[in-house]
Amino acid sequence: MSDLHREVSDLETKSATAARLFDIRRIIGGLFVVYGVIVTIAGLFASDADLEKAQDVNINLWTGLAMLVLGLFFLGWMWLRPIKQAPVPPPGEGASGPGAE
Repeated sequence: MSDLHREVSDLETKSATAARLFDIRRIIGGLFVVYGVIVTIAGLFASDADLEKAQDVNINLWTGLAMLVLGLFFLGWMWLRPIKQAPVPPPGEGASGPGAE
């Protein structure tokens, strides 16, 4: 019985790790931060011709900074509110569903 308990514990740990790894906030936040850095750098080195096309508004700089803020928001949200998995009852306890009577 202890082998079964240890195997269930190992599977729960792997499941929690996979859930944290594929948290959508991590993916969205990471992408926004990466693209935000790229667009911000493009905005920092904008030419006068580029600024003239955008009516003297450095749209790449402002968009890149907004993307950085949004990405950092998602990553901060993930850090402040991590995923919590519901506890799994031991086998034989709290069974529910069809035929659980």
